[in-house]
Parts: sequence; C-alpha cells; structure tokens
Amino acid sequence: MINARSALILLAIFLLNASLQAQPALSTGVSASGSGHSKFMPLNAVREGMRGKALTVFRGAEPEEFTVEILGVLPGAVGPKLDLIIGRISGGGADRTAVFAGMSGSPVYIDGKLVGAISYSFPFSKEPICGITPIEQMIQIFDQKPGPARASTGRPVFSVNDLSGVSMNQDLLPGQPQPSGIASGMRPNSALMAVAGQTFQRIATPVTFNGFVQQTLDLFGPRLMEAGLLPVAAAGGSAKIGPLKKADAKTLVGGTSVMMQLTRGDISLAASGTVTFRDGDKVYAFGHPFLSLGSSDLPMSESEVLTVVPSVNNSFKLSVPGAMVGRMTQDRSTGVYGNLGEAPKMIPVSVKVRTSRGGLQTLDFEVVKDELLTPLLLNMTIYNTIISQERGLGDTMVELKGRVALSSGGAIDLERRFAGSNASQLAAVAVSSPVNALLRSKFDGLQISKIELELGSVDGSVVASLDRIAVDRSFAKPGETVEVQAFARTPDGRMFLQRVRVAIPEDVPAGPLKIVIGDGAAIQKDSPAQHFVPRDLDDLVRTINLMKRPDRLYAQLSRTSAGALIGTNELPNLPPSVIATLNNERAAGGVNPYVQTIVKESLVPASDFIILGQQSISIEVVR
Repeated sequence: MINARSALILLAIFLLNASLQAQPALSTGVSASGSGHSKFMPLNAVREGMRGKALTVFRGAEPEEFTVEILGVLPGAVGPKLDLIIGRISGGGADRTAVFAGMSGSPVYIDGKLVGAISYSFPFSKEPICGITPIEQMIQIFDQKPGPARASTGRPVFSVNDLSGVSMNQDLLPGQPQPSGIASGMRPNSALMAVAGQTFQRIATPVTFNGFVQQTLDLFGPRLMEAGLLPVAAAGGSAKIGPLKKADAKTLVGGTSVMMQLTRGDISLAASGTVTFRDGDKVYAFGHPFLSLGSSDLPMSESEVLTVVPSVNNSFKLSVPGAMVGRMTQDRSTGVYGNLGEAPKMIPVSVKVRTSRGGLQTLDFEVVKDELLTPLLLNMTIYNTIISQERGLGDTMVELKGRVALSSGGAIDLERRFAGSNASQLAAVAVSSPVNALLRSKFDGLQISKIELELGSVDGSVVASLDRIAVDRSFAKPGETVEVQAFARTPDGRMFLQRVRVAIPEDVPAGPLKIVIGDGAAIQKDSPAQHFVPRDLDDLVRTINLMKRPDRLYAQLSRTSAGALIGTNELPNLPPSVIATLNNERAAGGVNPYVQTIVKESLVPASDFIILGQQSISIEVVR
C-alpha cells in the first residue's frame, strides 16, 4: 500500500514531467523549409522582465546554455531603425566569463523562439549587460534584393609611387599605437574621457594568429584593433589547406562557433564568432559587422574553442579553425551572412626564404581576395616571414625576387633589394603595393592565380650615396662611347668608384647632351609623367613592370626638343603645326608641353652596394 508521503512524491514527479514536456525546446536554427520566420519572436513582442536562454560555446564544439533577462528595448541604438534589445546574462559559463570577445552572434531564445543575437556590450561594466540585435533586422537586411549593378564609369588614377612601391603607402602599413584609455577609444585629454565606457560597443572579434611572431602582432595590432579585431595569442597548429567539407545537420547551427579565415596554410589568421541561425544552407552570425566589407568572399569554417579566458579588461575566446564548410558572402550592419557548400576564391602564395645562415624554408598559404584586405594581409605575412627567420632590429639587406601571375597569362615581375632598419617593411610593401593597384583597378576578368616569392637576407648596411660623377671627354661623336666615373661614399666614409660606359646613339643630332646617373626613384621622380590612368589590364601590368627600380642606378641621356606628353606617352620632335594644334587657346589639360626628350636610358650593372642619389653632367655632340 502506498502511504501519503509516497503519493506526494509520485505526484511531484508527475507534475515535473508534465512541465518539462510542455516547455518548448530550444531550436538550433536549422530550417528545412527555407523560411523559419515562424520560429522568430517579433521585436514588438519583447517585454521587460522576460527571461530566456542563450547558446554559445565555452569549450569544445558543443554550445552551452546560459540565462538572459530582458531589461528593455533601445530604439535606434545602432542606427536609423536599427534597435537593440538590452539584456543581462547569468548562469552557466557566463558567470565566469561575462560578455566575452567571440560571443558575438550567440542566439537568444524566449519560449523556444529566436529573439536575436548577443552582439554589443559596455566596456568595464560591473554587470554583464549586453545588447541583442533583433533577428528580424538580421534577416531583413540580407533578404533585400540588391539593386541593378552599375557599370564602372572610370578607372582610378595611379601615381608612380602607387605602382612601384617606392614610397610606403600608409594604408598598407601597420597602425601606430594611439595614446588612448585602453579600450575606451578616446585620448586621455579628451573631454569625453570621464564617460568612457558609457556607450554600447560592438563585442570585439578575436583573431587567432598561427605562424606569426610576436613582433608582427605588436606592429600590426593597432591597425587590427581600429577595425574592431582583437589579436589574441596563437593557439594550436596552422590551418591546413584542405578541400571543402560537406555540411551535415550539425554543421554551423545556432550557438556553434564559426571562424572567418583571412589566411590559411602555414600562416593562418582567422576571426571567430558565433552562429545565430542556420536556414538550410544559409548561415547568419555575429549580429554586428565583421569588417563592414559589404559584399565579401571569405572562407567560413567550423572551429573548436580551447577555452574562454576571463579578463577584467575583456574576456576572449581562444579558438582553432577546423574544416572549411562554406564562404561568407555578406558583411553588413546587423551581421554576416554566408552559404554552406560554396568555396571562396583565394590567392595562393608560396614564399621561399634563404637565410643569412644558409638555410632554406618554403611557406605555402592562401590569402583572401579583397581590395582592402589582400594588400594588408600580404604586407603582414611577408613581413612576418622575413623577421621570423632573420633579425628584426638593426640594419639588414633584403633581396626580393618574385612573380604575381594572372589567370589571363600576364604577370608582374618583382626584383628588388632593400637596406636599412626598415628593409623588411619595404620588401613587404613592394609586393602588396602592385597587388593593391591591380585590385583597385577592378578590370573585368582580373584574377590573381598565384604569387611566388624568393626572399634572402644579409646582415649589415649596404647603402652608399652617389657623391659625384665625371666624364672622360667633353665632346663626342654619334656612335662613340663615353665613360662616366661614378663616385659613391659608404656610411663609414670610404669612397669607391663605379665605371659606367654610355654609348652615344648614331642618330642623335649635334648639340648639347645631358647625362644623368641616378637611382630609379630619383630618375622616376624627375619624369613629367607622375600620374597614370590605365586603358586596360595589360596596360596596367606593362606599366608596373616598366617602373624603375630604386635600388639600381640608371644612365639617362636627354636633350632639349619640342614635343608633348599625353598620359605617359612621350611625343618628341613634333612639327610646329602639331604642337600648335595640341596647345591651342580653346582647350587646356590632357596634353603637357614636353621639351626634355629622353634619347637613351639603360640600367647600370649592379654593385655590392645599393647606391642612392642623382648627379648630372653635360657634353657636346659634334659631327
């Protein structure tokens, strides 16, 4: 016989089971129908005091639950008609980590319906307050059909420095640390410093580096942080280049960790976040912009979380990338969007490094194809490759040989030497600068098929300054050879002589002839053609390959004549009638008078030193 106490226990168990069966299960967000909107809770139904559950990965690959309490809705918090749900998280792993970098996109459910993605936080908040991007806003912005594509109305104007990499393009260089209040983003003397941390900020996106040395992270970290990326310590091995993995029912569902790979292979750089919702092959994540790229083409991969590192400043997730399962195609104000089963177009890079100690190492990796990201990533990876094998401080010489191959059959040939304390940075920019010009041109059919590089390094300074030049005669006849003596001075004060033989062309007329000996940068700087608009891709590639090398001396013969310069094309010795037509009073621009005609130009044989500077002298041509 059942006594009263046993009956009460059985009744309690019955009521508990009934309650659990009535509780809606949390959905991971996979929808076979392709819509999934019936599983969403509309923003107008969200009320203060509601409690729900959220999912994110604290360790491994399986999402864990924690509690979210709704505090209210903040209209227009992140933009016009872009509202933010305010919540407080607790329970589970959230009690240890609070809001952490890498939590972006964690789905929030109330009564089994998806409300939105945890995406914003208050820096230095004493409570784990978070901002939640409504799922309606995430879906709507990606459901909007793009307008008709507009044809390009023009091509960018390139300077000779853009094409040759002579000057260090600031967009391709590492950012400099700004004197700021740690994570406030404000200078210490700002009037708003007193209220630093009192505005919602996007949850930082942790970027994991594999194959990078700490000096690279220190140098490029400020620029990455400006973009909302948080560099974290390298974890695990490199992300191997493998085939696209076929997705299954458990691939990138709501609450799982996702990584966007910027480079993969022997050098890996990947940013991690959390999936909010999966609808068939469509994946929605982050709840805020990644890099605000708009249309994008980045590898999207699974990942495993090693741990979440608690921090008073900013807790962050340590992840390692797994297999690539798709590509991220959109990066907008309310999140990122991608498609499973699609592979992005990457640029293969192969780098052979010859060290000053006689060693040889080959690195193979891929970088994403993007007008903004690719040059910066090339700059980082090449600089990192050099300093990981050689000294990072002091004077050194870096030799670069390489080729940027295009699918159209053309190629940009690279051969340069760099010396000084910033030789490694200059060598990296010499590769990223012409690639930047190619991507900026946006010519139809442009596809970089591969980048192959050979790098070598020698310790010590090998720079000398061109002190003066002298010729063995003041008069010469057409067809004769003049010997020019170039005197260069080394940093320790020693002087050495380099003899340059210059042949006078047979068809040069009688009169004064100017001989200029100078490095490529100085010679190029004196050219009247300092800006260039390419007609097509072949024209751009040809012009880049014709850029003068700043590490070599050139011998240039020139004389005064009547002509014109149209674009980068020199038209010397024009008849007076043609010059009058080009320089009429009813038109201006497009044509520049050009009176200094280049008669002949040749590359001086290389010496052991990189000789910088320019000197000129005149002789008389007689017949």
